[in-house]
Amino acid sequence: MDASAYVIRIKGHWDRRRFAWCAGLQIEHTHVGETVITGAALDQAALHAILARIRNLGVELIAVQRREDLS
Repeated sequence: MDASAYVIRIKGHWDRRRFAWCAGLQIEHTHVGETVITGAALDQAALHAILARIRNLGVELIAVQRREDLS
């Protein structure tokens, strides 16, 4: 499977400790109250695992975007 880069936006400013399991991903906070998780070279299995964890934490998912320019 091909790996791609993804940007995942979630509602709220979430502490890095809450996402300790996502080693290798960048986590940033925006001024509009979102947390942006960016990961390069993620295959579909890795992406779905991240989304499942976000769901299990009860976090509101805002967007998932594939980014060609990050890979």
